[in-house]
This record gives sequence, C-alpha cells and structure tokens, in this order.
Amino acid sequence: MKRVAAIDCGTNSIRLLVAEATAPDSASGAGATGELKELDRRMQIVRLGQGVDRTGRLAPEALERTFAACREYAAVIKGLGAEQVRFVATSASRDAENRDDFVRGVVDILGVEPEVITGDQEAEFSFNGATKELLGRADLERPFLVVDIGGGSTEFVLGADSVRAARSVDVGCVRMTERHLVHEGEISDPPSQGQIAAIKADVATALDQAEETVPLREAATLVGLAGSVTTVAAIALGLDRYESEAIHHSRISLATVREITDRLLSSTHAERAAIPVMHPGRVDVIAAGALVLLSIMERTGAAEVVVSEHDILDGIAWSLAG
Repeated sequence: MKRVAAIDCGTNSIRLLVAEATAPDSASGAGATGELKELDRRMQIVRLGQGVDRTGRLAPEALERTFAACREYAAVIKGLGAEQVRFVATSASRDAENRDDFVRGVVDILGVEPEVITGDQEAEFSFNGATKELLGRADLERPFLVVDIGGGSTEFVLGADSVRAARSVDVGCVRMTERHLVHEGEISDPPSQGQIAAIKADVATALDQAEETVPLREAATLVGLAGSVTTVAAIALGLDRYESEAIHHSRISLATVREITDRLLSSTHAERAAIPVMHPGRVDVIAAGALVLLSIMERTGAAEVVVSEHDILDGIAWSLAG
C-alpha cells in the first residue's frame, strides 16, 4: 500500500486527494481491482483560467491565487506523509503563453513539475476515476459515456471496462461565461436569449467535433463529473448544504436538469448565490455549466445522468498505485 497525493489543477479549481492506494493483484480475487482509501480531499476555486480565452496568458493574480492553494496543499501532503505526488494541469495552463511561470511556481512550492496533459490523457484519467466503482453495478448498462465538464474544456470518453474512444473540446463553464456572458467587464445578470443561444451554438459545434471521434449516442449510461454537474445534482436533491455522500452516484433525470438549467439562466447573481449548496466561486459560471450538461444530455438522448464525485483526481491517484 502506498500513500499518494494527486493534484488536479483546472481552469476554475485546484483539488487535492491524498489516499492510500493498493495496486491490483492478479493473484488475489479480492484485490483484483485494487483499493483507494481516501485520507484527505479538498478543493479551492482559484480561477487560474481567468481571461486566458481573451488574452492567451495566465493573469498574475490568478497565478498567485493558485500558488497560495499549492502552499496549503504542500503542508497537507507533508503532514500526511505522502510518498509520491502527481500534479496534473489541464486546459488553462495548456493554452497559456506564459505557462512556464506557472510551472516554475509549482516546482518551487511542491517540488514536482506539473504535467500539462493532453485532453485525451485527461479523459482517460477521468474515465478510470469515475468507473472503477461502477463496473460491478448490475443496474447500470455499459458502455459508459463519462463527461467531465471543466472550466475551459469538456472531456468525453466512451468505454466499458477500458477506454474505447475519447475527445476533449474547448467548451467549459468559465470559457462559455467569459466568451458570451460578459459585457463591458460585467457578467449579464441574467443573460439574454441571444447570449444563451450563442452558448448553445458553441456547444453544438463542440459536440459535432466530439462525435467525429466518440460515438456519443452509443452510450448506455451517462456519467457526469466535476463541479457543474455535482452542483446541479445538489440543487436537484434539495440539499441544505453540500453533501458529497448524497451526491455521489445520484441519478438526475433529463427533465430535472432542464428545469434547473432554465432556473439558473433566468436568475440573478443574488438569487444564484442564495442557493444553499452554491459555492461562491461557481455563482457566475454555473448557468453556463448547467447549459453544457443539458446540451450533452439532449444530444446523446440520455434519460438521466449518473453523478460521480470520483473523477480525474481519483484517476491520477490510481495511476500512482502501480
């Protein structure tokens, strides 16, 4: 058993998982799938991707927010005695001209170089993290379509026991918000029908791109990951506070996702902020994120989405188990 630390640094948030990981043991039926025992899991909204879509660069204040979170995580990792650390950076740092500044800062704080992975690698980590617990479920048909809606990109990966096809496309809750819902430096509150239509058009184009590689409509079970999906699920469940155990593996119908999306798109900042389970860092981007989810469900014909709290972060940790 190894004590490992996984860090996922995306466009909107940076997350840490410290776990005890046991590699799969082919000689033991009980251990054939390995085990991941969570010791600490935390998240901070740092908006690393602030303005990247417009400027092509990581903003100094966004870098400092991210480095501050890294310092906190370094203390947690040291305190729990993790033997191995893997830091994966996704869409925002992949796109930025000044990503070397980001890399140097992370190395200075954590002693490991961030891996700026491709969208396909990101999708594979997400698939492994999300589906290991689902493989034995008789009530869920395969293949799975795992959809990870991030801040700057969305990953699609189709597979049963392993990945069959994967694709990353450049639509996410932060990118769609900044591209279509910001006018003269202010976020529309609420957005106009024209702005909503522009997001839908962008997402439709992205789904066309995804379908060039991934046969989206062949999925038997849609599995949704990341903050936009889990927040929609928390709202659907009527939670007074964010409860990971209640959200994990909940099943939210298409009709419910459509109702919540319509509500978020017609609400003001204050109304969204007043939702008990709403993280302050998601108030301005959740409407776009929910619309991405709804568009995916409509395109694939999914009657429901199975929500997973286990995602790319768990996949990164599993990669250290061997």
